[in-house]
Amino acid sequence: MSPALEAVLAKAGLQVTPDEFLSLVADAAKRLAPPHPDPAGYFTPDQRDALTDVGLDLSPHHAGDDQPRARTVVAHAVLRDSALTVAEAARQLGVDTSRIRHRLGVGRLVGWKDRGSWRLPAWQFAGGGVLPGLEAVLAAVPSDMPALVVAGFMTTEQEDLLVEGRPTSPRDWLLAGGDPRRVTEQAAHLGTPA
Repeated sequence: MSPALEAVLAKAGLQVTPDEFLSLVADAAKRLAPPHPDPAGYFTPDQRDALTDVGLDLSPHHAGDDQPRARTVVAHAVLRDSALTVAEAARQLGVDTSRIRHRLGVGRLVGWKDRGSWRLPAWQFAGGGVLPGLEAVLAAVPSDMPALVVAGFMTTEQEDLLVEGRPTSPRDWLLAGGDPRRVTEQAAHLGTPA
């Protein structure tokens, strides 16, 4: 296997072999989208007309469109591989696994079910605790937002969250002691067109 891929995985802190990583990527690709989707096929003729009238492109997938899809597949695989199990999260927080499940149930932690077991994205943890302001941020996130969207938002630099004059991610903003209300205001609008 490629030494470059091994180096990237090690640098990212992903404790998985290159073969395991590529298997995760292939698995995520199968689950995220069909290889050659035809978006128009999901709608009735009237719906297609309405959607194209407002400017949506419902043309079939083309081979040149694979780069954004590939980035999404890789992001999903990394999110899944770096996520903690309930037991790992409980150890990190020094609590019983039932407390983790309770926090998931009431929205104080975010996670998703994967093959019958909860997975909790690592971005929400910091040291021996959770990210400062996490509960307020999660309460503001629309309930229909997928874990990948929330993870992308929390780990992507935002121009109006400045730490030492530089744009920073909501996660880093909160770790630096920034006001959680600034992040909750943004989180409340996830999925809303700008």
